Amino acid sequence: MPAVLTLLRIKNLALVEELEWQLGPGFVVVSGETGAGKSIIIGALQLLLGDRADKSLIRTGADLCTVEAVFTGSELQKLNPQLLEAGIEPCENDLVIKRSFSLSAGTRQFVNGSPTTLSILKNLGDELVDLHGPHDHQSLLSPELSLLDSFARAEEQLEEYRKHYQQLQTLLTEHAALDTVETAREQELDLLRHQTNEIKSANLVAGEEEEIEKRYKLVSSSKRLIELANAVANKLSEADDSVLSQLAETQRLLRELEKIDNSLAQFSSPHAASIVELSEIARALSNYAEKLDLDPEQLAALEQRVSLFETLKRKYGGSIAEVIAFGERAAERMQKIEGRDAELEHLAREIEDVRAQMNRAGEALRKLRAKAAPKLSENIRRNLRDLGFRQSEFEAKLTALDEPRPNGFDSVELLFSPNPGEPLKPLRAIASSGEISRLMLAIKSALAAHDAIPLLVFDEIDTNVGGEIAHAVGAKMQTLGREHQVICITHLPHVAATASSHFVVTKEVVRGRTYSQLREVSGKGRQEEIARMLGGKSESALQLAASLLKGRV
Repeated sequence: MPAVLTLLRIKNLALVEELEWQLGPGFVVVSGETGAGKSIIIGALQLLLGDRADKSLIRTGADLCTVEAVFTGSELQKLNPQLLEAGIEPCENDLVIKRSFSLSAGTRQFVNGSPTTLSILKNLGDELVDLHGPHDHQSLLSPELSLLDSFARAEEQLEEYRKHYQQLQTLLTEHAALDTVETAREQELDLLRHQTNEIKSANLVAGEEEEIEKRYKLVSSSKRLIELANAVANKLSEADDSVLSQLAETQRLLRELEKIDNSLAQFSSPHAASIVELSEIARALSNYAEKLDLDPEQLAALEQRVSLFETLKRKYGGSIAEVIAFGERAAERMQKIEGRDAELEHLAREIEDVRAQMNRAGEALRKLRAKAAPKLSENIRRNLRDLGFRQSEFEAKLTALDEPRPNGFDSVELLFSPNPGEPLKPLRAIASSGEISRLMLAIKSALAAHDAIPLLVFDEIDTNVGGEIAHAVGAKMQTLGREHQVICITHLPHVAATASSHFVVTKEVVRGRTYSQLREVSGKGRQEEIARMLGGKSESALQLAASLLKGRV
């Protein structure tokens, strides 16, 4: 199902206090008297497409302005990869875009309820809406290939070409980086050799740092450990006034007490047990002190290893694992530079292979464009004749580029001559807004079945046209509405009469405040609005309005 804008909600934007516009597919026209506020609809859409938010647009007396749009259709699912990459909920059948800005705070934008950036909003807008006004035709005024490629249905071939083109640029960059000046190459090699040798000679092992530091801490403290262990053992058993010698005396005294009063025998056993335990402690500490290896050479070696760790970490990383990884990268880079000639030859062969693939894809793309350009030109010329340019000329001119570019081997320029005898000129040289508007409509009509953008918005592009040409403009809009949803803001009754639905913007003053409102008209109400656009609501104007509406296809 093609995507359609089904709802536009505006709050506190310029003259609009609150508006909820529900619309359907096909050709939708918006009319109203000058100054009624039709441009506010365009302003709201531009905000949703990522234009700058001007706080002066906030309705007087309000602080917050919001605009919201709902697009509906299964085709929206093609946007899901882009949405997921941006961390936004994907579409099933609806896409909701909302933008708000206030006097006291900044701008915020949301897609499917997820906050997002302005750049993502702009990217989505490029996929959803093509907005054109009297001075908004820059997409047609630049020598781009997108129009021709869309008409030629060359998107897959273009993507194939771009893939090979990007591969070639990557290889060329890599080749250029490797093919450096000899002096710089040798200087880098010297540095890499020093780095890899320094790291390699250290014989580093992942995880050894903790073990070495643990051993170093123990060995560096061994002297103190021996002193403390011997001191405790001496206090317990070896000194003249040792704890054990004093306990032996207290043991003798307890035995004498026991001889006098045998009830005191209960103290002798625990006392004797404590002597045994303390004797064991003294013996164990003596053995511990004897076993500690106070080896100055071992201590010096461990100190040197720890110092080496710290030096390497300062140079190459915060841990031994990072130092090892740095060494591996340096060795790989050194090997690549030392094998420069072989690598350059390999890259040169790969470059030629990819270049050949790119050339084949580029030539296939060029053939598609060359075949489509005359057909596109004739199609647009036919549409121009329908729009009043009876003897105009138009050409999509392909020009071969001096070297391949990201979009192929060619550039295209759209050339136009509105009158016989005048030379074809680039569109940018056309001054008349009426001419460029009708030309844009002719191009859009030619591309209607090929253009993937679902919503086309025309803001008074029918300026400076009337009569029979106005009928033709309306017919073209109606035809476009069969392939796209089309919104047109117009002053021309002939255009308005061809629309599938018609909305009128009105302005009224209530209690000293001005309000813009939007309402759909049909039947008699639509006939009266068409009559107003014709110049009044006289009987003749109403009859002509009825005739225009009756002639609507």
